[in-house]
Amino acid sequence: MSDDKSKFEIVFEGRGVASGKMRNDINVRWPGQGEEFQLATDEGPFHGGDGTAPPPLALFTAGFIGCIMTQIRAFGKRLNIPVEDLAVSARMHWKAEQVGRDPYESAPVGFGFDIEFESSASEADKIRLVEVAKKGCFIDQTLAVSNKVAHRLKTADGWVDV
Repeated sequence: MSDDKSKFEIVFEGRGVASGKMRNDINVRWPGQGEEFQLATDEGPFHGGDGTAPPPLALFTAGFIGCIMTQIRAFGKRLNIPVEDLAVSARMHWKAEQVGRDPYESAPVGFGFDIEFESSASEADKIRLVEVAKKGCFIDQTLAVSNKVAHRLKTADGWVDV
């Protein structure tokens, strides 16, 4: 068994531009891989949008499901645990509270996954695979700890922390 450790960082950068009533066209770059992605979000009539693209929470849900599915398949190969017919169902749950016409405030309630796959591996190995996949999924790990999210607003005098 090797004790070789390697450390690496993953950095994504993005810029969104408002391009419709509630539509946002977003360019996401992954500089470390030299890749770029064009995505869009929109809201339905509830938020005054035209529904021309998925809402941001749909992309969040897809990203989270895709993250755990990718790690299960990637780590299955590394651990020699065969994975066939992988399917993941998820429930992303938030609550929001609004007083009068004030903007609402949101909070997470919880996130859950039902993971199914066929494998000749033992139940213990399948459980171990899901455990390491959770540790390797960047979104899973982001939500598992408290994070500081910084917001700045550009003003005439420069950037102001909000």
